[in-house]
Amino acid sequence: MFVSLSQSHSVPATSRFKAEPSRRAEAVAHRKMETDLREAVEQRELVPHYQPRIALATGAIISAEALLRWPHRRRGMVPPNVFIPVAEQSDLIIELGGHVLDTACHDALSWPDGPDGYPVSVSVNVSARQFEGAALLGQVAHALESSGLPPERLELELTESMLVDGSVETLLMLSAIRDLGVGLALDDFGTGYASLSMLKRLPLTVMKLDRSLVRDLPHDREDAAICRAIVETGHALGLAIVAEGIETEAQRAFLSAIGCEEGQGWLFCAAVPNVQIKQRINQFAERPAV
Repeated sequence: MFVSLSQSHSVPATSRFKAEPSRRAEAVAHRKMETDLREAVEQRELVPHYQPRIALATGAIISAEALLRWPHRRRGMVPPNVFIPVAEQSDLIIELGGHVLDTACHDALSWPDGPDGYPVSVSVNVSARQFEGAALLGQVAHALESSGLPPERLELELTESMLVDGSVETLLMLSAIRDLGVGLALDDFGTGYASLSMLKRLPLTVMKLDRSLVRDLPHDREDAAICRAIVETGHALGLAIVAEGIETEAQRAFLSAIGCEEGQGWLFCAAVPNVQIKQRINQFAERPAV
């Protein structure tokens, strides 16, 4: 039987009717999430948890990454991959970013010193939206001033995709932050955005190996070779190297052997509330010297 081209490519009316309510429902859910999130930001209900960053050679906690958590009154714990995109699509991410910086700096000031009296630093992820205008620089300066945290104990984590354009405005912003004494970490390195020429121009202090490169170590020869090359390149540029997503002792041993100084992951500790990160720092500091 002959079927016209228009008939063969048309969408059945029933499918359209099913799709439209679905899109409406998604839009309603998104607006509800944004409303709840706006209220939560205003009420300061979102709180950072902290995942320790470990010196691979000694096991000491030398830093901790602030990872935002939202204990919703009705939904329970809302994952960051659910509410962060909602915040990114609105102006909420600017206020939320400032809140995380303020809270993390105040929390870090209350932490005990690590082994040999070495102060533990805190790292905070920042959004591309915070680069708009002078928002980020002002938020960093405010967080440091209001908390009294020494700037060398704060580090900002930036993704490769945020820096790929290498614009003059971005470089000026990063240079101004470094002039404050704050560290800059390139997060998730190895996902394919950054070039070596770009790395040379950025005022970075730390490079973080993406967990996708760590996952199959030490058995995957290609990942092992890539990690070695990144560690050597980072060191040549004067950067400290941190590996993310370490889950096994074999991964830790390999990374330490190739010169990676620091790591974080479930092998050591998941992200925990502020009171628990204090306890963990104390537990290591009180361990007898080997």
